[in-house]
Formats: sequence, C-alpha cells, structure tokens
Amino acid sequence: MDTEEKTLVEILEENNLIDLAKYINYVSASQAGAIATFSGTTRDTFEGKTVVELRYEAYVPMAIRQIKSICSSARSSWDIHSIAVAHRLGAVPVGETSVFIAVSAVHRADALDACKFLIDELKASVPIWKKEVYSNGEVWKENSEFMERKLELGNTNGSCCRRNLKLETHGTKGCCGAKVKVADGIAAEISTVDAGNEETI
Repeated sequence: MDTEEKTLVEILEENNLIDLAKYINYVSASQAGAIATFSGTTRDTFEGKTVVELRYEAYVPMAIRQIKSICSSARSSWDIHSIAVAHRLGAVPVGETSVFIAVSAVHRADALDACKFLIDELKASVPIWKKEVYSNGEVWKENSEFMERKLELGNTNGSCCRRNLKLETHGTKGCCGAKVKVADGIAAEISTVDAGNEETI
C-alpha cells in the first residue's frame, strides 16, 4: 500500500462524535508494533471558571490541506505506517473528544514522537478556532503553540488580526503553558463549509 493510502484526515461537522475505535482500527496493521494516540477532551474548569463546552470553527479546505502537509512532514521524519487525524467542529461538551490522532509504526518511539509532533503542529498552524464557553461568559482562545510560532516568524508585537492579545502563562512548561485571550472581546467572522469534509489521502 502506498504511503498516501495510509493517511486519513477528517473534519467532522457539528454533532458528529469522534469514533476512537474507527481511527485506531484504521491505523492497525500486523507489521505495526505500536499505535500511539492523542485524545483532546473538554475539561470542566479553566482558571477556576466552570467550563460548559468548547466551540470550534474552521476554514475546512485549508484545515484539511494543512493537516495533510503536517502528516507528510511527520512521514519524512519518522518511520510511520499509518496516520489518522479527526477534529470536530461546533459544540464539544465537557468530557467529549474534540481532536483525535492515531499513529502506527513498527517501533513505539516513532509512533509516540510522530503523534506528539502532529498535535503540536496542528495546534500551531491549522486554521481551527476555539471558543471556551463558561457558566458566566465565553472567550475565543488562541493556542500557545500558535503564538509561539507567530513569534518565531518575527511578529513580536503581540497583536493578530487587528486585535490586541494578552499572553498569559500559568507556570507550566509544555503544550498548555500559555493561553491567549482576545482583549477587546471582538471575534472575527469565520466561514465554515458544510460538505466534503471527509477525505482519505
């Protein structure tokens, strides 16, 4: 099977749950000694605030194209058998999965490293936007990985899309150490696509 036939990328429209078994089964193979997975779920609190749900919007054609590119980059760095990536749009209540990645490889080191790379790159570069909905309000968030990438590219003034952003660190290192809040509370208008979001490459 050609490597392009072993990658599945899906952006799921609102009210479509991620079937974890589907993606694990997709990457399973007799020659793969390891399957690494990442499941991003909605937690119930953030900084002492009660979280009701997360809401995701995306520019779907570009999101799919960018995820495919990230998968290609992973394949060029690690010996991977199969990759499956799924991301939900719309409301994702507490306890439900919003993003799922499964990677199979002959050896666990390749699967684990590639899986971490895929989620980090997805959060840094894929046009999927998240709103956190609390019991007492809501706020659009930008991932710390996105802000770090932006700074790496030389835009260090802390603003994006003509909005003032505030970078907040929470004393931890890694994927969730910083969060960005939209200071002026204005959200940009975002378009979504209703059809053609499932794609196998």
